[in-house]
Amino acid sequence: MLFNSVEFLLFFPVVVVIYFLLNHRYRWIMLLLASYYFYMSWRPEYIILIIVSTLIDYFAALQMGRAITPQRKKIFLLLSLFTNLGLLFTFKYFNFFNDSVRAAFNTFNIFYDVPAFQMLLPVGISFYTFQTMSYSIDVYRGIKEPERHLGVFALYVSFFPQLVAGPIERSTTFLPQLFEKHEFNAARAVSGLKQMLWGFFKKLVVADRLATYVDAVYNNPQEHSGLSMILATVFFAFQIYCDFSGYSDIAIGGARILGFDLMENFKRPYFAKSTKDFWARWHISLSTWFRDYVYIPLGGNRVVKWRWYYNLFITFLISGLWHGANWTFIFWGALHGVYLVLAIWFTQPVSRISGLLGLKSESGLNTIIHVVWTFTLASFAWIFFRANQISDAFLIIEKIFTFQGPVFLSNLSSVAYGIFGILLLLLVEFQHEYGFFNIKLFNNTNVVVRYSSYAAVVLLILLIGVFDGSQFIYFQF
Repeated sequence: MLFNSVEFLLFFPVVVVIYFLLNHRYRWIMLLLASYYFYMSWRPEYIILIIVSTLIDYFAALQMGRAITPQRKKIFLLLSLFTNLGLLFTFKYFNFFNDSVRAAFNTFNIFYDVPAFQMLLPVGISFYTFQTMSYSIDVYRGIKEPERHLGVFALYVSFFPQLVAGPIERSTTFLPQLFEKHEFNAARAVSGLKQMLWGFFKKLVVADRLATYVDAVYNNPQEHSGLSMILATVFFAFQIYCDFSGYSDIAIGGARILGFDLMENFKRPYFAKSTKDFWARWHISLSTWFRDYVYIPLGGNRVVKWRWYYNLFITFLISGLWHGANWTFIFWGALHGVYLVLAIWFTQPVSRISGLLGLKSESGLNTIIHVVWTFTLASFAWIFFRANQISDAFLIIEKIFTFQGPVFLSNLSSVAYGIFGILLLLLVEFQHEYGFFNIKLFNNTNVVVRYSSYAAVVLLILLIGVFDGSQFIYFQF
């Protein structure tokens, strides 16, 4: 069931009404059943994977809590990790590694006949496996006591607003909320609805409108010019941001209506002043997950410099692999790792050059330069993320730098709508980032202005939104 579907627009209000009508003691049952129904609307049989992951992690955590020796605790931690990573490898990465091995063997004329695994990728498997793994690791570390209520733990794993594409919630902050009694709060409901509305705007008006141009260019790179590639790449930067942050807004807003607080997942990443700042603002729940469970255990920055570089690079390489079973994603992650290593390496020389040019770190011009440069680096990396294969990515880069041919504009109105959506998005985010304009729309104290702004966004969605039922990009991860 997609957020941008008629089914969800019927499903969600029914869940909210029943939730608040029910006695607090039985609400977890209703939410668990609703979450399972939500997930099973894609492929009913894949609910088995969530249940298996839930039961094994629940059992492993209880055994870790009872373990007397560190060795016994580690056995059950490994049980949890191997189960979740095994599911992830089988359904998401087996064919990728199998094809890579076959290609390597064919190079040396060695017979290799391991068949492909003919199964569709379960929606959201990367998200719920990482969420349950973080729980098991926290129990192992002693940060979290094992959860003894199986039903509530199952709800933690499968809570429908964030089940399919996050945010990846930590058990230390989200599990306790599942035991709290939530009364209907009109202010929270209005706040949640506003965030959901803005999420629908991002998805339907900006992301899906831009997708038509991006898909036309990136799916046929041989037929398009460098100018078209540049435009499509910039469009994709905003498409993926609005698609994913739009999902997060709907998830966070929907959870808030029910009384739950999910973590902020995006914080205006295209106003970042460095790649490090970008990753503090982009997909925050995942970047902090890799920080806490990969980067810091590797040693973080508390090591010699070459090892620090290695830790950063490996963390982003794994992050790229997490996004998809394709060399394009691995290259994308590696490129961001290189960005961060080079940023550390050149920090002092760049600071000296800025000083010689009289560009103070807090100056407006210096900020603009850093924001534009960071956006350029991120957009260049997005080429590998969006390209269908590595050869396409390098062809696109070659065309961008040769800069030949006219701009592809088969549907000028769609491009104009997309640009309009980007400009409106940037205007709103610029206000939130810097607060230069004292303009309030959704939060205006004037009732007429406030409700007019709601109506305007709804009207924009209805008039120029794309209602083709396209799924969110991160569902494939």
